[in-house]
Amino acid sequence: MKSDKIKISGKYGVFDNSLFMIRQAMETNPAVLWMTVLQALLVVTASLLELYGAPVILGRLERRESLGELLGTIGFFSLGIMGVHALSAYLENNQMTVRVPVRLGIIGKMWKKVGTCSYPVRESQDFIRLFAKATDASMGNSSPAEEIWNTFAGILQNLLGFAIYLYLLTHVEPVIVTVTLIAAAAGFLVSSRINGWGYRHRQEEAQIKNRFFYFRDKVRDRRLAKDVRIFGIGDWLGELLDKCLKAQEDFHLRRERAYLFADLLDIALTFLRNGIAYGWLLQMTLRGNLGVSEFLLYFTAASGFTAWVGGIMGGFSKLHRQSMELCHIRKLCDYEEVFRFREGKSLAGDPGNGCTIELRDVTFRYPGSESSVFSHLNLTLHPGEKLAVVGANGAGKTTLIKLLCGFYDPSEGAVLLDGVDIREFNRRDYYRLFGAVFQDFSLLAGEVAENVASFDGKTDMERVRECVEKAGLGGKIEGLPQGYHTHLCKEVYEDAPEFSGGELQRLMMARLLYRDSPVMILDEPTAALDALAESDIYEKYRDLTKGKSSVFISHRLASTRFCDRIILLEKGRIAEEGTHEELLLLGGSYARLFEIQSKYYVEGPEAEGKTGKGGFDHRKGEQEDEK
Repeated sequence: MKSDKIKISGKYGVFDNSLFMIRQAMETNPAVLWMTVLQALLVVTASLLELYGAPVILGRLERRESLGELLGTIGFFSLGIMGVHALSAYLENNQMTVRVPVRLGIIGKMWKKVGTCSYPVRESQDFIRLFAKATDASMGNSSPAEEIWNTFAGILQNLLGFAIYLYLLTHVEPVIVTVTLIAAAAGFLVSSRINGWGYRHRQEEAQIKNRFFYFRDKVRDRRLAKDVRIFGIGDWLGELLDKCLKAQEDFHLRRERAYLFADLLDIALTFLRNGIAYGWLLQMTLRGNLGVSEFLLYFTAASGFTAWVGGIMGGFSKLHRQSMELCHIRKLCDYEEVFRFREGKSLAGDPGNGCTIELRDVTFRYPGSESSVFSHLNLTLHPGEKLAVVGANGAGKTTLIKLLCGFYDPSEGAVLLDGVDIREFNRRDYYRLFGAVFQDFSLLAGEVAENVASFDGKTDMERVRECVEKAGLGGKIEGLPQGYHTHLCKEVYEDAPEFSGGELQRLMMARLLYRDSPVMILDEPTAALDALAESDIYEKYRDLTKGKSSVFISHRLASTRFCDRIILLEKGRIAEEGTHEELLLLGGSYARLFEIQSKYYVEGPEAEGKTGKGGFDHRKGEQEDEK
């Protein structure tokens, strides 16, 4: 597993990360660069007007100039300061309009990486942790990905102010500059160490926040509302949430104590360095080397010079911390892939429905696991074949599907497409061979038609209607107020309808038909349905997948009897293989499992009299439980 430690050097150094942000601004919204420079210039301009305003007015008074000239000078500086501050305030209030698009562009790149990266990368703990840190660095207006523009503006304004004030003070007494630089540097080094407490304890804070957000989300999760009320766990969840809040409060108290000490120390050091600078200027004035207006000018400049020095060091320190956070974003976007996406070979022609997929001598273990799920497994999916995969929980049924679909590569052996190792192909081209409905299928917040068409930008509405009709859901959809334009997902749209489990399955069936892939995969999509509903759904799939290569996974053996071939997985190998009838005659594990399941079902008029249509005999189930 890759190291989780971020180092500020080389590729992800402060300078390179700063260039990264500038490039993002040029791509997304260049106005943020000009606004940042303008903000810095306005701050320096305001500082110079404030610096020279009082001394110039005092000098005119000393020279006894006319009232008109005096009022004109006062008006010039007053209007200038007001105008500069007004423009600065305007830019401050509108800075988000140019900065947010840049940050959203970065978030878009992050999510594109997450949505398109290879399956092993997406499931690795290193990538998951990196994504969490990158999200923290980019979410919110105070995140480093947006706050860094304030840092750039601050560094620029402090450098400009430092240069101007340095030129001004060296013409009076270099000793003041030397003393101020030493005192400011010492104060900065001491206070920055203390003020870095929060950054050094960020992992502890993140753990506390994660626990709090987890329990908070569980408390307000609509899907858990029934369990919370039935089992009476509301008070228990409340206690856990209170403990998380108390942990947050304790952490914040420790942090604020450290920051309070830093503030007190900074006040003491500021008093010391300003006292030395002011004392030296006062001595020069008493000796007659400086006039009253000059004393006021350099007195104010000495204080401002200290602020510029501290601002430069503080700005670069802040930029260093923000750069460390930006490293998480850049590492996420540049995360090394394990599959060929761009450089892989394109699939020659259109395999259509005639492709053969073979698992040859495949051994597979998940990353970090010491035991293998499969060992030297051999399996071939022939063109147009309907293959059923059955077995106990943990036998490796879903893992087999992941290997067939190319989500994982074997630890040993190979997955072949028409005799060619799929590792040589562009993996996204290989993915296009498959249409699938998984147990945890995705229903996204969008229109019905968009969900059926898998959010294809060129949705063919006639084809959508045809697929929905074939799936047996046409009447339901057309009966909705907005029809095929009805929004789904109640978490996002308040007027979204609630579909039953069977209706959702039919919607997924329509999506599968719309994709029209050569190979169709059904990985226990009906696990939440009762036996009759599952049987009906599978009958539909059987009829609609004619001529297609299909792989069906079901924990109910009766649902797969229509398949051309059934394999039973057991202990990382294919224990039995054949048709439904052949496996029953074999009298092995498949036959025993089928016999156990069939005890819960009776057929004929007797069953309908006892249980209604469907024939599930609850009394037999209860008797079996008692046994």
